[in-house]
Amino acid sequence: MSSRSWTREQLLTTLALYCQTPFGRMHKGNPAIIALGAAIDRTPSAVALKLCNFASLDPELSRRGVGGMGNTSAADRGVWEEFYGRWEVLAEHAMVLEAPAGNGDTPSALRGLGHLPHCVGEAGAGPTEVLRETMQRRGQAFFRAAVLAGYEGKCCLTGITSEALLRASHIVPWAEDPALRLDPRNGLCLNALHDAAFDRGLITFSERFELVLSKKVKDEVPGDVYREMFEG
Repeated sequence: MSSRSWTREQLLTTLALYCQTPFGRMHKGNPAIIALGAAIDRTPSAVALKLCNFASLDPELSRRGVGGMGNTSAADRGVWEEFYGRWEVLAEHAMVLEAPAGNGDTPSALRGLGHLPHCVGEAGAGPTEVLRETMQRRGQAFFRAAVLAGYEGKCCLTGITSEALLRASHIVPWAEDPALRLDPRNGLCLNALHDAAFDRGLITFSERFELVLSKKVKDEVPGDVYREMFEG
């Protein structure tokens, strides 16, 4: 029996999930992969294999000495070349990974797949405003998941892995450059404390990625906390 060819839409949706999934979690047991497989009528194994195919095309992984399966199809390469880096398109087609209610330590929940829903006007807002808000929320959720995936779910300063405590911090602020809003390369995975400090200009990073502290931090943070969280 011949295998079914993947459609362009299935590949695009799977590429969006690739951007939100750490390489080490591209396996058939990942709840996100299981959910996507059910949504696009593919087995978890098939989705995981396709993610690994995309990984073999990723230059960032190649630079790190990490590779995928290496048996990509022409369709895989075509979708990668056309859409990788087009973050708004990928966000629109993403099954958005969201932290669950509660302590945030359980696997991410999944919500929303494919194109944005038709919007019905709500009290005080017409369809255009609702659609814009839906797109922004989807984009922000995609950005967060993609940034966390890029840092393997760890704060880049402390190594904290509790999802409830992690933030995707924009390097170039959201309002300053629309082209960078959803680009995960414009993000840092920080814990909530350092994210707040970074957002308010109390910490920054040098060109050599060294932490640079405002004097105000040392003046206003108790000594033990300062040494543990900012000098450690």
